[in-house]
Amino acid sequence: PYGAALGWPKLDGVSHRPGRKAGALVVLVDGTLVLSLERGGRTVLSFSDDPEVLRAAAADLATTARSRRLDTLTVEKINGEGVYGTGLALALQEAGFVATPRGYTLRKAV
Repeated sequence: PYGAALGWPKLDGVSHRPGRKAGALVVLVDGTLVLSLERGGRTVLSFSDDPEVLRAAAADLATTARSRRLDTLTVEKINGEGVYGTGLALALQEAGFVATPRGYTLRKAV
């Protein structure tokens, strides 16, 4: 419903805005928007700093990526910045993403 029935929440200090586009994903935790991923997942907007919420969102993201049989999902930027050293980066690692030179990658299970 975001971008149609509901307005996107504002992110302070972030110029990039999410949009309703084919292939984009959103992750909700307890009905609250936590992550918005552009098609391909390279750019993520995070609407929470809460470690528990980020863990739940990252776990959901990994489950969704695997159930959609995505070959790889690489997160390169979070809120317009590099991915390394963020709370979401730790949550992604706990969910099975691995650090690569480009960002955090989840590969298809073999």
